Amino acid sequence: MGLTYMAATETLSPIDRLLAIMAQLRNPDGGCEWDLAQDFSTIAPYTIEEAYEVADAIAGGDPAAICDELGDLLLQVVFHSQIATDDGLFAFDDVANAISDKMERRHPHIFGDGKTDDVRLQWEQIKAAERAVDGPKSALAGIALSLPALLRAQKLQGRAARIGFDWPDAQGPRDKIAEELVEVAAATSDAERHEEVGDLLFAVVNYARHLGVDAEGALRDANMKFTRRFAAMEDRAGGSLSGLSLGAQEAYWLAVKASERP
Repeated sequence: MGLTYMAATETLSPIDRLLAIMAQLRNPDGGCEWDLAQDFSTIAPYTIEEAYEVADAIAGGDPAAICDELGDLLLQVVFHSQIATDDGLFAFDDVANAISDKMERRHPHIFGDGKTDDVRLQWEQIKAAERAVDGPKSALAGIALSLPALLRAQKLQGRAARIGFDWPDAQGPRDKIAEELVEVAAATSDAERHEEVGDLLFAVVNYARHLGVDAEGALRDANMKFTRRFAAMEDRAGGSLSGLSLGAQEAYWLAVKASERP
């Protein structure tokens, strides 16, 4: 099988080679038991994970790592496409053609005669027209439930803003944060605190949006900064902060912060 397979694929293009590999992995005759057992739902978590690993590689600035992680992400598309092929639903070429059609349709100023002075507005109008084909829907329809909560909040707020449901400036959401902080403090049960903290986070995302800040990206960077500083604290403490008083830990924290200043 190995030599036969290699001989059959050595002249293929890179994408056709990858498709052939995935087809063989899913082949009931000699395929991989694990790959054969998967379906859309079991692979979806890996797809999400790989997308985040691409983002991590980009943040790290290593071209080799970006290339590697993009390959892992591409494999997820190929895997889903092969599952669909096996079930008689669609194939990889259908996926590629669908996105090609969509990109040409959404860029008439590039691929057609739809000249415009406002590309962003034209993009949104085309997307709205696409959604209207399937009948009336909520202005918030189509925002994936599986998105990270901060990112989904930002997209929900942005979509609502398109139809005018928005604060006129950043002062509104800033005042809302102060209001929500009071309500969090006034909560008297775990359920109330859960709800009010959610409202507070939603208000913070709205404030960030009005400031032109990507809340998801800002929090991701804050997480990375905390991780970096905490590791530096551990190094200064000889490898572990365990057993140190809060005052001693705070001193290390302040020293690390001071060391990062120009």
